[in-house]
Amino acid sequence: MTIEFRQATQELFGFLKNTSDLKSAWINSIEVKKNLFLLPVTYSAIHDENLITILTQWRNQFRSAYPTQFTATSQSTRNWLENILLPSKNRILFLLIDGGSNVAGHIGLSADFETNLNVLEIDNVVKSPDVATRNLMSSSVQKLISWVMPILPVDEIYLKVMEDNNHAIRFYSNLGFIMSQRLKLRCERKIEDPDFLNFKIDPDGNDGAMLLMKYRFPKIDSDQMILTAGPSISQMEGYFAYDAAMNGWNSNWSKYLTQFEQEFATYVGANFAIATSSCTGALQIALLASGIGEGDEVIVPDETWVASATAVRDVGAIPIFCDVDLSTYNMNLEDCISKISSKTRAIIPVHMYGNPANITELQRVATEYGLAMIEDAAPAIGAKFSGKCVGTFGQFGCFSFQGAKMLVTGEGGMLVTNDHGLYEKAKKIADQGRNPNKTFWIDAKGVKYKMSNVQAAIGLAQIRRSDLQISMKRRINAWYKEYLEDLDCIEFQAEYEGAQSIHWMTSIRLLENAPITRDDLIAELRSNNIDTRPLFPAISQYPIWSVPQQPNYNAHFLGNSAMNLPSGVGLSRGKVEYICSKIRNILRVEVKN
Repeated sequence: MTIEFRQATQELFGFLKNTSDLKSAWINSIEVKKNLFLLPVTYSAIHDENLITILTQWRNQFRSAYPTQFTATSQSTRNWLENILLPSKNRILFLLIDGGSNVAGHIGLSADFETNLNVLEIDNVVKSPDVATRNLMSSSVQKLISWVMPILPVDEIYLKVMEDNNHAIRFYSNLGFIMSQRLKLRCERKIEDPDFLNFKIDPDGNDGAMLLMKYRFPKIDSDQMILTAGPSISQMEGYFAYDAAMNGWNSNWSKYLTQFEQEFATYVGANFAIATSSCTGALQIALLASGIGEGDEVIVPDETWVASATAVRDVGAIPIFCDVDLSTYNMNLEDCISKISSKTRAIIPVHMYGNPANITELQRVATEYGLAMIEDAAPAIGAKFSGKCVGTFGQFGCFSFQGAKMLVTGEGGMLVTNDHGLYEKAKKIADQGRNPNKTFWIDAKGVKYKMSNVQAAIGLAQIRRSDLQISMKRRINAWYKEYLEDLDCIEFQAEYEGAQSIHWMTSIRLLENAPITRDDLIAELRSNNIDTRPLFPAISQYPIWSVPQQPNYNAHFLGNSAMNLPSGVGLSRGKVEYICSKIRNILRVEVKN
């Protein structure tokens, strides 16, 4: 089990269980289908006498389905909720609520933190005998599985069922669960309580058996497009956004903005942070705060999104395009040095696709030549170089929360710095040049690239789930390498020594010996409903720059030969394997045994 899985499971289950009122629980509910919801059981359930009665009745009616069998009472049910289920960090129970607000059943999830696997167990699956609705439980189990997969890095889902419970075995088999292991049981009895039976797993047991059934994930639907990107959104993001929309005004207008800025700065290891409407806005503020303007030159990589250079243009400076390394897609150190002139005031390294640039060497060059270094870390939240988060090496670091990025707020950005003086300059610029000591008085040049409180609410939840999402991205990249790395006609994006990429986008380059072109591969994959995208073309080619420049060789070459593979946070191993099988088939490469 990964540390991220344990932490994420504890945080998610704890968040859902610790809501203080019924309204909050409903906001955090999971919609199965029209008029059917999975409502998390919270601490308020301890005082819900009607629910306690219902759960007690079900416990007794379905007694034989449980490994621990006894006659339940209202007090034993309350004790189970208060002292076992709700305090447990690895368990949660959902009530099935139908359109008439009736409790129609319940389903639980639990994680075994003692194993080394990222596995979840479905348990406590009970349907009220008074509910006649067909497919209610099957829809609910399927929804619970589809809900949890993009939120937690689950490798397996399983359940246990008593061997003599034929009805349950048929039900789970129809849902895609297959028998994995037969577990022998030993029955413990209490002399003082003949009503009590406890069936424990024992290899030498001779009192029946329990079946371990594992979920077999369905085959990939080839008629549904597999997208290049996609975020992971949990109930936490939805709840915070709701709270910001309903209550984030007047005296609370900046509640989530302040929290988001503080927690983001702490996460990346910066002293100060300013939330912005985009990474583009953050770059422009950083340039203005660094005193860069008309006639100055700023070196940017030729392989990047255009905003890295338009931010330079829009403060009146001239972007000078340098080449990139063919293997890492990041700014080439030697070419950067060769482009420095008497007019150069700054360099903007970009950490392409979450892969850190050669940042310590670029920092050394910036210091040697007296240049400001502004990091464009738009796609690289959480990426590290020598154990330190990128975005904190230069005078400023700029990040993006656009809807396809590592962490999302829909649109949005963040500017960070460790320099208090630069922070004060940037803060004033970001507030339209307003004098903080004189109401509505503008006495400096400024801009308006502000993030809203509602966006910050989503961002706060995202940054609290950042390590988990990075772990899921790295897992996806590892799967691609497992299935494709033996192909001699492609090359994966490489990392510098000391770099730790977050693999926001798993990227490959087609080599000269590939049987088809990159564009042909993209088209073939799209005909198989697999969405990919090419690398950015060398941006120096655009007819928007005041100083025309020739495209740099490696950047131009990458722009014509490299591509991003589907890399959405919730992408499953099955989908990655499916994508890779299509790539191998198109490139006519047989799978090796």
